[in-house]
Amino acid sequence: MAGIAVKRKLESEDDGELSLKVKKTKVMSDNVGEEGEPVCQKILSGFKTSSVLIDYTREKKIFIHGKLADQDAVVILEKTPFRENDLAEVFSTSTLKLDMKNDIYSTYKLRAPPHLNEIKTTVVCPATEKHLNKYKRQESFLVEETKTDYESITLPFIEKQNTFSLQWVYNILQKKAEVERIVYEDSDPDTGFMLLPDFKWDQKQVDDLYLIAIVHPMNIKSLRDLTAEHIPLLKNILQKGQAAILERYSLPANKLRVYLHYQPSYYHLHIHFTNLGYDAPGCGVDRAHLLSDVIQNLQSDPDYYKKRTLYFPLRVDDKLFSTFKEAGRV
Repeated sequence: MAGIAVKRKLESEDDGELSLKVKKTKVMSDNVGEEGEPVCQKILSGFKTSSVLIDYTREKKIFIHGKLADQDAVVILEKTPFRENDLAEVFSTSTLKLDMKNDIYSTYKLRAPPHLNEIKTTVVCPATEKHLNKYKRQESFLVEETKTDYESITLPFIEKQNTFSLQWVYNILQKKAEVERIVYEDSDPDTGFMLLPDFKWDQKQVDDLYLIAIVHPMNIKSLRDLTAEHIPLLKNILQKGQAAILERYSLPANKLRVYLHYQPSYYHLHIHFTNLGYDAPGCGVDRAHLLSDVIQNLQSDPDYYKKRTLYFPLRVDDKLFSTFKEAGRV
């Protein structure tokens, strides 16, 4: 059986929660794909399904809990987007089976060649109880967080309860991992950042473009830490990030949505760059804060985000929600 070594990568998913993303780092297999990419056909052959955690039929995505080599695992299957460049081949090489015909309307089952019918697969292994809970469909509530709430509830929770290591972030910033994926870097220790594709984006079309800017300063956890002294950093990310995307992907600034999450999935400041036409996970008003608005707010009040009451969604199984509930704040 072919073996595979994996490294874990944090990522925001559709529900705005945290997951671990598996990236292949070494494959011991003689199987090679059409473009020279390694093929590991056996990694999921022993996966035993326990339950379906959630099934997004509209998005063509399913989250499955099971066992992989006696360890809890989550497998995420997602149909990849259609690509305009592939359409001619889809029409010329696929087979059609008629389902129904009525007047001018007819429906078929189209069977495309395997390389045009890929399923993006994410493996979370070993998966903890926290991962399993986060992938389940659960009731959410909008939480109100005042300055006092942050200082007395959220910040202590972050410092004590955040169990996910940020080592993968440091590996990127120190160029110990994912060097080949860097789209742009400004190495300044105070205003610099790295721009990389988010793992949700397959990089095959700009329609669903999604990149992440990870800042070099190590002491900024989230929106709450930002003050006027960080304006040069934020402006630098906005301007150089937009310029890099224009140069690399020919997508202008007015076609981009640039924002921060609060609460974020991990507590090292990072900025999301997505195609404005793409309904990206977590881009709603309940969680996303436009970077341009953040800059203007800090220009108006240097401590704007330290003092402002912020609102964000939490699911009932989230320990932070329980902490707010115990404090009588929800």
